[in-house]
Amino acid sequence: MTGIVGYGAYLPRYRIKIEEIASQWGKDPTTIKNGLLVHEKTVPGMDEDTITISVQAAKYAVQRARIDPQEIGAVYIGSESHPYVVKPSGTVLIDALGIGPDVHVADYEFACKAGTEAVFVAYSHVKSGVMRYAMGIGADTSQGAPGDALEFTASAGGSAFIIGSEKVVLEIEATYSYTSDTADFWRREGRVYPEHGGRFTGEPAYFRHVLGAGREIMERAGLEAKDFDYAVFHMPNGKFPMKAGRTLGFEKEQIEPGWVVPWMGNTYSGSSPTGLVAILDVARPGERILLVSFGSGAGSDAFVFKVTEEIEAVRDLAPSFKSLLEENKIYLNYGEYAKFRGKILMNT
Repeated sequence: MTGIVGYGAYLPRYRIKIEEIASQWGKDPTTIKNGLLVHEKTVPGMDEDTITISVQAAKYAVQRARIDPQEIGAVYIGSESHPYVVKPSGTVLIDALGIGPDVHVADYEFACKAGTEAVFVAYSHVKSGVMRYAMGIGADTSQGAPGDALEFTASAGGSAFIIGSEKVVLEIEATYSYTSDTADFWRREGRVYPEHGGRFTGEPAYFRHVLGAGREIMERAGLEAKDFDYAVFHMPNGKFPMKAGRTLGFEKEQIEPGWVVPWMGNTYSGSSPTGLVAILDVARPGERILLVSFGSGAGSDAFVFKVTEEIEAVRDLAPSFKSLLEENKIYLNYGEYAKFRGKILMNT
């Protein structure tokens, strides 16, 4: 059995409500909230970036894995917002956690599926017997230009997963990737903010890949929607994952536990991975979870997980996702938010 032996998430304490952003640009907040199904989003503090988010999530993952960090043979961080253009984020993380120097480190980028890409490669290393443990992380301080539709959802946070073959919490029963050259969203070298193809980001990009990956992995695994207790899909907004789930045959009740975007926004590479961590607050042994990510450019990674009895032993060894989402929140007005984001952009 190979799968996730430790997991953790991290969200900044800072938040901004959709009303604050809408007021700044003279837009109707009710229309925006109804259109996106997002009410508020996380905002990184002035001393927070992809590295600090990854480090904290990884610390929680190590706590739940109950292993010596020195046993981790690979660390991969997937993100759209690595602080350095030339210098890996992962080298800072391994020193912070006491991993290495006998470790393979790489930063990954594939838009919003960079996190599941990192987990996919980490899983392959362990399953093949190359190493005992490997870590995959998805984290972002997402970019959205002021006044752009992305500003209402682009947020911050991430999740980390340690893959192993002992004391597995989530067995990985199947994996599959669906990829094509579909240019729906991009950010060129030297540009601060991404651009997007508007309506082209829906059917040709998100739905084509998410549905393609979801259907194929279920067929290969010999499973149907009714065989799963939960499903989580990439969450660029609140509507897309619900529509994708219904199209694949899932009920709202199967999707809601991991449907976290209305209260934290779209964490890009951390989106579907963090939805998975939210599900683990409530998942029970024997239950099955489908995860399908999406990254513009474009592609989807799909996983079938089965919860083991180990979940009960590790769940309370680090903060629950619910506590990270709901406790100690600090709300910002738009001026404070712009100051925070401006500082981050200068640092990057």
